[in-house]
Amino acid sequence: MLTDANINLPPVIASSATSVDVKGLTREQLTEWVRQHGHKPYRAEQLFRWMHDKRVRTFDKMSNVPKNLQSSENARMGGLSLEKVMHSRDGTRKMILRRASGERIESVIIPMGADRFTQCVSSQVGCKMACAFCATARMPVRKNLDASEIVDQVYHARDVMEADGKSVNNLVYMGMGEPLDNFDNVVRSLNVLLDQKGAAFGSRRITVSTVGLAKRIHSFGEAVPVNLAVSLNATTNEQRAKLMPVNRAFPIERLMETLRNYPLSPRRRIYVEYVMLGGVNDTDADAARLPKLLEGVRAKINLIPFNPWPGSEFKSPANERVTYFLDKLMKAGIQTNVRQPKGRDIEAACGMLDGVQAPL
Repeated sequence: MLTDANINLPPVIASSATSVDVKGLTREQLTEWVRQHGHKPYRAEQLFRWMHDKRVRTFDKMSNVPKNLQSSENARMGGLSLEKVMHSRDGTRKMILRRASGERIESVIIPMGADRFTQCVSSQVGCKMACAFCATARMPVRKNLDASEIVDQVYHARDVMEADGKSVNNLVYMGMGEPLDNFDNVVRSLNVLLDQKGAAFGSRRITVSTVGLAKRIHSFGEAVPVNLAVSLNATTNEQRAKLMPVNRAFPIERLMETLRNYPLSPRRRIYVEYVMLGGVNDTDADAARLPKLLEGVRAKINLIPFNPWPGSEFKSPANERVTYFLDKLMKAGIQTNVRQPKGRDIEAACGMLDGVQAPL
């Protein structure tokens, strides 16, 4: 695992004269910041527990933290304001959240049965990867979220679910944005969420999805021990380049070689996501090519029927095409799952997030 010294730390850590967003620091970084301000290291653990275990959002609620450590001249707590929670007929909840700078983002809480819920977390406002089938790519603003804004989505979701006597069990970084395009903030947010003195998520409970930024995949695997998901969505370079411009820089052959060499623990697999677009990538030939592409990759496949959004040029595949793909992949010995759409009626399903409130 990479230590904090191996990732780009916020430049404010080097200067005690600058206000720092303490909510976006790992416990180790927070300890260093506390020392720079002349306090004992145990104060860092107090701050960390208030922010990440008790989920306090203002310094005045921290009863055992010295006032001069709370001073706005030294520290601030970043995060998001919860603007609205939308409810789907199927039990999905979509949170509309707003940054201090005004941009909206969305995060989705998905029911998984038996009172279990998975949260889909965003890592950016918009996305510059320009995937043709994703509504987020249409957003005119493209900005990275800070680590504090990423973790705060999780804390807002916990507040929302605890009000109903429920909890969020798993996290997937599959919302707005490309996580590996916001590498440092994503890695820092994961280290915060995995910390057992804070949110205390298990590493097997978190999955991070990428469109296939091959140059960063291996480094990511060394940085944090969470699950990796990769969006493939095509079986030829020509087809994938049309759907996903990232393929021009990192074609399928390079991506597959990267996945074969990914630092994967013995009992884990890489999740390969395949968005099925009716009449585009759901042919018999695609079904035959897909297992061959994945030879040597320890993979599980998630088939994702396309979720239509307003203005999209694509359509959902016919049910028989999904069944055909599932049968072919299973017969090839590849563990395969079909992801059922959740939250379509509130534009919360995979590929539909665009920062605009859908009508109730």
